Amino acid sequence: MKSNHQFTPIALFAFNRQVHLKVTVESLQKNQESIDSNLFIFCDGPRNNEELQAVNAVRDYVKTITGFKEITIYESPVNKGLAQSIIDGVTMLCNKYGSAIIIEDDLELSPYFLKFMNDGLTKYACNERIASIHGYTPPVKAALPSTYFLRGADCWGWATWKRAWDKFEPGGSMLLKLLTEKNLLNKFDFDGSVRNIQMLQDQINGKNNSWAIRWHASMFLENMLTLYPGKSLVNNIGQDATGQHSIKTDIFDSVVSKNAISIGNVDVTETLKAIDAYKRHFSSLKVGFAKRIYSKIVRIMKIENDC
Repeated sequence: MKSNHQFTPIALFAFNRQVHLKVTVESLQKNQESIDSNLFIFCDGPRNNEELQAVNAVRDYVKTITGFKEITIYESPVNKGLAQSIIDGVTMLCNKYGSAIIIEDDLELSPYFLKFMNDGLTKYACNERIASIHGYTPPVKAALPSTYFLRGADCWGWATWKRAWDKFEPGGSMLLKLLTEKNLLNKFDFDGSVRNIQMLQDQINGKNNSWAIRWHASMFLENMLTLYPGKSLVNNIGQDATGQHSIKTDIFDSVVSKNAISIGNVDVTETLKAIDAYKRHFSSLKVGFAKRIYSKIVRIMKIENDC
């Protein structure tokens, strides 16, 4: 086991879903590194009186959590929304510790998630080309390399450094302007197989409050890369029909790896095999169904104001 100071602090963002949060915490506790990791829990406030009971249930639960080196709980007296909560929390930890591992309250994690995050943060700490380390890989049919790089950044179980987070641009209009000027709109949409530009436009127009699309666009414009595991270390469990805007679907379900994934020595460049696999995967989805679940994608990514 490494000495304690080598473990990156973990930021956990919670709101009003105690059942989902408990699954996330219990899966995190199964990581060997958890006992030597500092956990920072950011609890958002309710939007109205109807949410108060659920929010308080989450706050009561987090006070019972054990299994970490040290636990610090922040309870917002007001509802910030997920975007501002994450921006504030990640900024605070990166400024204080230089890096952070970020998870939300609806992620089931592999027992080797923290190892992959910490190993990646250590290996690429001084590589200015790398924006982040990511834990989720979608259920593409094609075989992927054991690890691979994609341009930009991502949001389902990830880690980054202050040097990259400092480049985060919160202005959606500025990001869209730069993507347009640099003729990157189609590339940003994986040659039309995903709807990233639409999500960014919706953020600009106030239809969502996505920090994730702005984080991705910021790193994409910087031509920075994110490292992914060939087998997912994360599964999003917030895709059930319990959410405010839910459409039940298993289209994003990934089987969480039961084995450790080595960081390896993959070339620090966009992995063409992975890009092709992603394009084929998303293009294979029926267009009608893809449109139907667009609001579902928005909810899962927490880019509407329901969290």
